[in-house]
Amino acid sequence: MFLIVLPDVVADEGLLTQLQRGDRQAVVQAYESYFTPLYQYVRLKVGDRALAQDIVSEVFVKLLESAGKPSAPRENLRAWLFTVARNAVYRVYGQSRQLPLADLEEWMPAPAETDPGVLMDSLPPDRIRHALRMLAADHQEVLILRFGQRMSLKETADLMGKSTAAIKSLQFRAVETLRMILLQPEANHG
Repeated sequence: MFLIVLPDVVADEGLLTQLQRGDRQAVVQAYESYFTPLYQYVRLKVGDRALAQDIVSEVFVKLLESAGKPSAPRENLRAWLFTVARNAVYRVYGQSRQLPLADLEEWMPAPAETDPGVLMDSLPPDRIRHALRMLAADHQEVLILRFGQRMSLKETADLMGKSTAAIKSLQFRAVETLRMILLQPEANHG
């Protein structure tokens, strides 16, 4: 299981200002802070390490090209980076691609009262993988972004192109669907 600790949003505000002024050193700082979480997110989506590296490199090239221009991130660097990465993945695979089966367990969240990890901690990994595979692509993605990447509702909404209310609803449905699948008798899994 990977738990990614992302940079503080306050630190991002300074980077945003630097990027808007065209400071290329800010791109280096963003790269150092965000390469790993972006790579893990993209790798989960594409299932190929080399392609994931290429896509994430493309994200930082776009960031470098946008520095000092109107296309530079304005409000949320993390959401901007993940959106560019997500769009690059969609150009390759389309929007409805489910996560590669072998990689699903890598994003599984740490236990907390409000996430599906509490239920997953007591179950065998094969059963969890089976349940995650059964989720729709948008359910998988909202769970990864909210619990695996620890994104806020607003960041997730911005990234997925939905309202905050829609993300709350999607997250609720995803967690409930996962819970229902996991609570089914084990004989139904296999």
